[in-house]
Amino acid sequence: MKAWRAALAVSAIALSCAYPDIPAVQAQSVMRTPNLNIQPRIPTINPTVTPRIDPNVAGRTVTGVDRGRPDVTMRATPRIGVTSTLPNARYSPNLSSACSYAYRASSGECQGKPVSSADGGGAGKSTKNGKNGGASRNTPLAALNPSTIPGEFVAEIDGSLSDVQADALARRYGLVHVESQNFPLIGAIIGLFRITDRRPVETVRRAFAGAAGVRSVQLNFRFLLQDRKTVLTEGDPAQYALAKLRLPQAHALASGANVTIAVIDSGIDERHPELLNAVADNFDALGSKEGPHVHGTGIAGAIVSHARLMGSAPQARILGIRAFGVAQNGAESTTFVILKALNYAALHGAQIINMSFAGPKDPLIERGINATAARDIVMVAASGNAGPKSPPLFPAANSNVIAVSATDAHDKLFAASNRGSHIAVAAPGVDIFLPAPDEKYQMSSGTSFSAAYVSGLVALMLERNPALKPGEVRAILIKTARDLGSPGRDDQFGAGEADAFAAVSAASAPAVPVASASPPPATEKVPDRQEIPATRALDQPAAAMASDK
Repeated sequence: MKAWRAALAVSAIALSCAYPDIPAVQAQSVMRTPNLNIQPRIPTINPTVTPRIDPNVAGRTVTGVDRGRPDVTMRATPRIGVTSTLPNARYSPNLSSACSYAYRASSGECQGKPVSSADGGGAGKSTKNGKNGGASRNTPLAALNPSTIPGEFVAEIDGSLSDVQADALARRYGLVHVESQNFPLIGAIIGLFRITDRRPVETVRRAFAGAAGVRSVQLNFRFLLQDRKTVLTEGDPAQYALAKLRLPQAHALASGANVTIAVIDSGIDERHPELLNAVADNFDALGSKEGPHVHGTGIAGAIVSHARLMGSAPQARILGIRAFGVAQNGAESTTFVILKALNYAALHGAQIINMSFAGPKDPLIERGINATAARDIVMVAASGNAGPKSPPLFPAANSNVIAVSATDAHDKLFAASNRGSHIAVAAPGVDIFLPAPDEKYQMSSGTSFSAAYVSGLVALMLERNPALKPGEVRAILIKTARDLGSPGRDDQFGAGEADAFAAVSAASAPAVPVASASPPPATEKVPDRQEIPATRALDQPAAAMASDK
């Protein structure tokens, strides 16, 4: 005990020497007090008053005036680790690559300007453990998947160049010539090239664009499928979309027979009971060994399901084109691969092309879409799942494409759905019950499935009237849509929710002028809308389904 008192006295003397204005008794009191009573606020410091140490107050500032030292704060810093993390995005793993991470708020929505890391966007700063406010498992896909493929570009080259000459040309510029292909759809030879070192892509692109035999060069853009997180689940297979679109009545008029719909997507499980005998042909634009995928199978199901479920065109023929491969957070494709898919669809009898993907505006894809439209092929695309602040996404924003937004069972717009003046119509796309690979089922949301429903609806129209041109199809869809939201056309729903019965009925009439989209002739009466049950009776019990893994 004596030793302890002696040590205390020595410490008090040392403190008094350091700060001569503090009485020794008070200094000893400070040393004896093991716990500080931290008040809820920091007292205001009057700089004209000589600093003192109060054992009952923490956080005062002691200034060593006599010793010429800078201010020393005696406030204890809380030892609480604070980690800056990005909250889970509100939307799907397939957030649009057109909205980069730096422009995306913590809600998952695109903003008009870069967002600071404090607001949930931006790149964030690295920490010692390697974590940061940037890419992580909670980071929106846009951050992990930039809008282009690093180090790659596609170029139109002279048709006179052989593969050997194209290889030699690439080597002269420090490139690898991955492959080239003739695209009759656009009348061009397109090559895929890859940089072999760390040179900036734009520098190499400009240099290569000036080479003899090279007509144009652009980046190899990335495109993403437009769905929310898919859940494999058991559930009531009743489909509210049937009632919303008035499909049962429409199927009394047409079922999509003898109409071919190309589905540019991920792999389709054509052996699923819902899809048996519906896939007329397959083409793998990727050339890999990946099997069926949940998205492609679901899209095909929304169109042609005919067992426990009912698609919008149950007797249509599917031309399955696998252009999207599995990536870290979904499935993605590129300019070069999608151009292959468009080329194949246009040359192999597709009357409708469903494009449930989105990305940036791409000169080559725009060229392919315009050439496809010139062949009188109807194209339908998902508007995108990047939210209300996203810029228009492509191919939906192309004027030759029917852009579709998504609604729910209550006719409300899907929160993640893109908006814009390019939206033609809306269709159900929230909590859609669909087939999944291996005879399973899924519950999914996204503008992907809205587009698929409309593609099937168009098949009903073309069965009823094969002479319809793409512009006439669009005009009928717009004219017969059921208005939602603000009266008249708006950026959320376009002309409104698609009405299959009214559209198919109108398709039977003389073609609607594209410019005016006038009502059907008086002799052709479009039947009134009827109320039908929101559920569909099933003869067989629900099959067991896999739980989400």
